[in-house]
Amino acid sequence: MKRVSIFGATGSVGLSTLDLVRRDPQSYRVVALTANSDVDSLAAQARETGAQVAVIAQDRLYGALRDALAGSGIEAAAGEQALVEAAGLDADWTMAAIVGCAGLKPTMAALKRGGAVALANKESLVSAGGLMMQAATASSATLLPVDSEHNAIFQCLASYGLEDVARIILTASGGPFRTRSRAEMADITPAQAVAHPNWSMGAKISVDSATMMNKGLELIEAAYLFPVGLDRIEILVHPQSVIHSMVEYRDRSTLAQLGSPDMRIPIAHALAWPERIATPCQPLDLVKIGRLDFEAPDEQRFPALRLARDAAAESGAAPAILNAANEVAVAAFLAGRIGFLDIAMIVEDVLQRYSAPPPSSIDDVLAADAQARAQAGQVMERLTA
Repeated sequence: MKRVSIFGATGSVGLSTLDLVRRDPQSYRVVALTANSDVDSLAAQARETGAQVAVIAQDRLYGALRDALAGSGIEAAAGEQALVEAAGLDADWTMAAIVGCAGLKPTMAALKRGGAVALANKESLVSAGGLMMQAATASSATLLPVDSEHNAIFQCLASYGLEDVARIILTASGGPFRTRSRAEMADITPAQAVAHPNWSMGAKISVDSATMMNKGLELIEAAYLFPVGLDRIEILVHPQSVIHSMVEYRDRSTLAQLGSPDMRIPIAHALAWPERIATPCQPLDLVKIGRLDFEAPDEQRFPALRLARDAAAESGAAPAILNAANEVAVAAFLAGRIGFLDIAMIVEDVLQRYSAPPPSSIDDVLAADAQARAQAGQVMERLTA
């Protein structure tokens, strides 16, 4: 049996992972499950799967989780250190799906332990990509990308080396506002921004898709996962989300990975790698789809793409600063404190005002993250005064 741990078990990716595990209980043994604050769902998952330990990120909820698991024999734990300790437990495969920089330390702990780490927490690689890749190399951990785009690239590279790659092409749906002008986006509401046309995702990721910051973050991730140079990583808008990404080789052959827009497909690939497992996902019906459209991204209407590429080129602490400022701005937008177009403006302001030395540890990354969040808060205060 493959021993698996799922960090962020009550989120969208975590639920999809558990759906696959649930369909073949004889093949998987659940070691650890974690959640941020949803005690009831976490306890129910832990009881159903017979997990060894369940961890709630909020310290104040320890008592509630302990009581919910009473009599089950499942260990309850809470807090940041408990997450790190759970990541160090003996698992063959770990799903790293905690949203935001909260996933940094447990993801790093899982990489240092070794085994296979399925990465769905893009903020960890964006903020600490160099450190993460070093840790994976040192422990011989296998880093398996779960984002549909990076998983597609990983599959397209299965038989070839990076030295043969001419271009990596990240596809983007363009989000719900792909055809809207800047003026039309000024009055976008949070409810409109989280309504993605193709994918079912959490609120934060959905807003990132709407601003196209999500694709900018994926560009930074790709630069770490597939180090061919930023000049050879491109973004192509593909509204149908059928081709999840492509790799063009130096002989000008282009390989693409296609599939229905269902996260269980890349999750299943990572869960079974290097083999394949069946999924309940809908087969791809190209006749029904009928056509595949493509267009160049518009960095004037979606400046997050430019900000992310610039941060990737600067490297060092710049991607962490970009990510932190974006997290703060997106949270403020979802809370109704700022407008949709203010998100990228705040991120750009923080990048211009604040810089930090290249991080040499996770603590350095978190320090830059904290300072960038403070800077973003100050920008918002001036904006809303």
